[in-house]
Amino acid sequence: MSNRVVGPGSVTPVRQVQEWLGTQIRDRVVGPDANLRRVELFDTNEPGWFDNDAPIRRVHSDASMFIGGMRALLFQSLHPLAMAGVAEHSDFRNDPWGRLQRTADFLAATTFGPASEAQKAVDIVHRVHQRVVGTAPDGRAYAANDPHLLLWVHIAELDSFLIAHDRYGVDPLVGAERDQYVAESAVIARALGVVAPPETEAELRDHLRTFRPELGGSRAARDAARYLLIQPPLPAAGRVPYGLICAAAVSLMPAWTRWPLRLPWLPITEATAGRAVGDAVTRALRWALPAEQA
Repeated sequence: MSNRVVGPGSVTPVRQVQEWLGTQIRDRVVGPDANLRRVELFDTNEPGWFDNDAPIRRVHSDASMFIGGMRALLFQSLHPLAMAGVAEHSDFRNDPWGRLQRTADFLAATTFGPASEAQKAVDIVHRVHQRVVGTAPDGRAYAANDPHLLLWVHIAELDSFLIAHDRYGVDPLVGAERDQYVAESAVIARALGVVAPPETEAELRDHLRTFRPELGGSRAARDAARYLLIQPPLPAAGRVPYGLICAAAVSLMPAWTRWPLRLPWLPITEATAGRAVGDAVTRALRWALPAEQA
């Protein structure tokens, strides 16, 4: 079916639906000032932190990031101290879209924006993290600016974005591109305060294995997973595509994470229907957001 213009000032119904859906997604993910923010980040001659053809730009501009981002939230919650900080200081239940918009803006600014906007985004995160301190239910103290917790959040995101892009990305990274993506992500991690972030995919896998003994389910993590997957504050029209993103994200979670978070595990179904669901939802997102692709 064609999206061609059929007359002066008119567009086909398909194009109208495409534009409406794209606007809905931008308003939710970027916020109502999406157009202004696009100008600030892209309409500039100031260089950014990464070249235009950098692997990090390829990954972070792909629709698979919707799935990777959900997977990252679930994966990160497995660290009790990181989850305690979210549970006690984040307003994600009352303002889930605000949190999503702030995360999306940070990724856009640091990946695609000019260096001044990238640094500004990092500075904002630092200021917010200064207030995120407390004591977890198990009695241990936590601080969001703790380099060890920052490292966990970083590698959980990195692993999730890479896995989602491998599975659902248009142009998956191969060979040396994979190490380059990890090394480029380390630039952002160091700016945030991570000490010695991984620079290669092999180092990323080593870090993940090192953190494994610290990870486990908690009441807060299970409550957050239930809220994200089952009880999101969405209108009826948005629940179907959101549910497809959630299903695809859960299918990418390691088997050992399913019981701690009380996630379903259906290996055969996930390998077939789950893959098809992820393919369908990322195709739909690319169709709705054609101008967002790098």
